[in-house]
Amino acid sequence: MRILFLGDVMGRSGRAAVTAHLARLRDEWRLDFVVVNGENSTNGMGLSGDHAKLLLDAGADCVTLGDHAFDQKDMLQFIESEPRIIRPLNFAKNAPGKGFRVFSAPGGRKVLVLQVLGQVFMKRPFDDPFSAVEPILKSHPRGGLAHAVIVDMHCEATSEKMAMGHYCDGRASLVVGTHTHVPTADAQVLPGGTGYLSDAGMCGDYNSVIGMDKEEPLRRFITGMPKARFSPAAGEATLSGVFVETDDRTGAAKSLRMIRVGGRLEEATP
Repeated sequence: MRILFLGDVMGRSGRAAVTAHLARLRDEWRLDFVVVNGENSTNGMGLSGDHAKLLLDAGADCVTLGDHAFDQKDMLQFIESEPRIIRPLNFAKNAPGKGFRVFSAPGGRKVLVLQVLGQVFMKRPFDDPFSAVEPILKSHPRGGLAHAVIVDMHCEATSEKMAMGHYCDGRASLVVGTHTHVPTADAQVLPGGTGYLSDAGMCGDYNSVIGMDKEEPLRRFITGMPKARFSPAAGEATLSGVFVETDDRTGAAKSLRMIRVGGRLEEATP
């Protein structure tokens, strides 16, 4: 199976890049399944129902969220009626929506997508992500009930992301980190056949401070004083993510490539 995962969509420029490129990339790269992290799509904080529809209509089969899952209050209701939106498994016990789902892909194949939040350096004390993924992976064996298994590890620390990659090795097809908005250069297939990347980067304007207009973050770093709200940078965005090709029989990753399309970063394709 040919799968594309795109990192955090950042504001209007990120949404514009997804709508401009994704349909074409689905055709050109013969993609079977696309996951988009929509965590920062609406003003850099959360995802509204309207913007979720936009990402899905643009070609996403699944949209994952993160620690800002419900910053846009309409998502509290929208997620209950749209099963293609996945919030973190360990967000809160009474949170609406689901933290995993098995999706249908062409040819009768099944794709399990799940997301968890890390604990290290995060603002809220989320539940243990490792114990959260365990029963889902156990009940949906890779190459069995799911032809491919994708884990979105949304957290700050690269060490915690790497630990999740090794924890899921042999059971997931892809473990990819999100949240920090900077693409890492460690794309690899782990010994058990799990594709791994510490961070997919963002779909946003890289002439910025992690997707935000530079002026206010620079002021706060230099003076220690806030003056205005952060606002997403509005220049041309780069689509950043990872492409993985999996074996339908075993669910193992056969190859893994970092993806960058448009904007300021050097282009990288499958």
